[in-house]
This record gives sequence, C-alpha cells and structure tokens, in this order.
Amino acid sequence: MKSREFGQSGVTVSEVGLGCWQIGGLCWGDVTEDTALDILNTSADHGVTFFDTADLYGTGRSETLIGRFLKQRPEDVFVATKIGRFPVAEGETNYSEEMFRKHTEASLDRLGVEALDLTQLHCIPTEHMRRGDVFDWLRALRDAGKIQRFGASVESMDEALLCLEQDGLASLQIIFNIFRQKPIDVLFEKARAKGVALIVRLPLASGLLSGKMTKDTEFPKNDHRTFNRDGQLFNVGETFAGLPFEKGVELADALKPLVPEGMTMAQMALRWILDHDAVSVVIPGASRVEQAIGNAQVADLPPLPGELQAELRRHYQREVADHIRGP
Repeated sequence: MKSREFGQSGVTVSEVGLGCWQIGGLCWGDVTEDTALDILNTSADHGVTFFDTADLYGTGRSETLIGRFLKQRPEDVFVATKIGRFPVAEGETNYSEEMFRKHTEASLDRLGVEALDLTQLHCIPTEHMRRGDVFDWLRALRDAGKIQRFGASVESMDEALLCLEQDGLASLQIIFNIFRQKPIDVLFEKARAKGVALIVRLPLASGLLSGKMTKDTEFPKNDHRTFNRDGQLFNVGETFAGLPFEKGVELADALKPLVPEGMTMAQMALRWILDHDAVSVVIPGASRVEQAIGNAQVADLPPLPGELQAELRRHYQREVADHIRGP
C-alpha cells in the first residue's frame, strides 16, 4: 500500500482508504457486525490506514464498530468522521454550536478516542456554509482539543470553492470518478495551492463503474439505491449517481472493452482516480471482505496507459458530461 500526504496536515495516509457507510448496515442491504469487523480488519491487513465514517451512518453503528476495531488494532490509523446530518439529515436543529458540541462528544464516545482525527461537515445546506458559523464552531472544537482538524464533504464544485475560502480547512470530500470529471478543471489546482487534501467518494458511481449492473438490476428494499423503472431514486434524488439509471448502465457498458488485462472494471475506475496526484485518498466502500481486498490491491497496480487516460477523458466529454444532472 502506498501513502500520500494529507494536504498540509503533517500526516500521511494510505492512498486507498475505506468508506464505512456500508458497515452502518442500514442503507446498503444487510451487513452483519461480524462482516463489518472482518472488512475493517482485512482492510488494515492490506495496508489501509484511512477510514471514513459519519455519525449518521447506521445512526452511530458505523462509528461504534470502528471504535471496537480500534481497540483491537494497535496500529496507527486515521479516522475521518462527519457532522451536521444526525439525527435528522435535513434538520435545522442540527446547526447550532451546542449541537455541534453534543454530536462531537457522541462521536468521541462511540469511537473511543480523546480527539477526532478529522471532522467534516456532512453535505450540509449551502446557505449554512456560506454564512460561515459552522466553520467557527469547528475551529472552536479544534481549539478545545476535541478535533485535530476539520474539513467538508460537499455535493458541488461551487460548494467546494466556497469552503476553500475558509481559514484552517484541512480537507474537502468530493465526488470524482470517470463519470464525474469536473473537479479536474475546477478544483484540483486551487486545492493544491491551498494545501487542502482531497478525499474522493463515490469512486464507482454507486456501483455503475463496477461493470456488474444491468438495466434490470434490482436492489434490496433497504438499499439506498433502490429506484423505480423510470430511473428515479426514491430517497436520494432524481438520478442514479448523477445519471438516468439506464443511461448510466449504457455508458458503463461502453467502457468494458477498455479495461486492461488483469484488472476488473472497478479496479480500472479506482486506478484512474489514483492517477491524479491532486487526490489524497480514495474511499471505496465494501459490503464483503473480497471487495475490501480488491479495493486495496489497486494501489499495487501500474498507472493506466496515457492512451487509455485520454480515451476515458474523451468518453466523459463526448458521451457523459451532457447527461449529468444535479450538482
């Protein structure tokens, strides 16, 4: 496993991390506690040192399981969590200094640590980021020793650029994948100039870039990706990973002939992200141990050939960009 500097924080992290939404067990089908702990331990066995969670994931279950994992493993790991959407994702009562202190203390308790490595705003409404109070509350938590650094998980490039204006911002968590390439042109150089780490989520476009979905794919009822036949998501927006579902499957199918020998399509998609040196860490999730192993192994794969990089860029510009919906 290779490591990268995490912005200007003075720490290094594994370039492949683990997104821990799945082990919350409420939005990705059923993931048992034993399976979740196996995923965490297997990831660490393969060199993963960066674990991304949130208080909202499983209403605390993900943090609690990571806390159990931390007691078992003596190695130094970096745990990033999030704040601002618990217990009600869009609840206005979330946004006060008192609630930020309360939920930070709860995260500390569940994780069993004295200070959080990183707290990120959890895709909160843009108006709250623009007003700026939330960043003052995070600075106060940092100054009080409750968190070591703070960042923001955002939905759009406009939000990312807004957050970059904040003093002390350590990181931005963004959507970036073969189907969502806008950060290359809009964000990468600005974040590098500010010394802000970039955490990449949804690297497989909610599974489209695994190459395993078809237009008839169905998900468990407790999977957040459940959609109707018009491609409309029931509970997270009108599109699937920013695309009409059937169009997303079609676009992913067109990439299958490009996958290099010895790689899966998912590994090609992850390797493509790591080939951008502005990225600090990519955080694919896993609901099975085998997925965690395959994700970690991407760090050992060679960079994609330049010709393939160029073709994936052309595919995005010609075939994908006009179909992206939402931020």
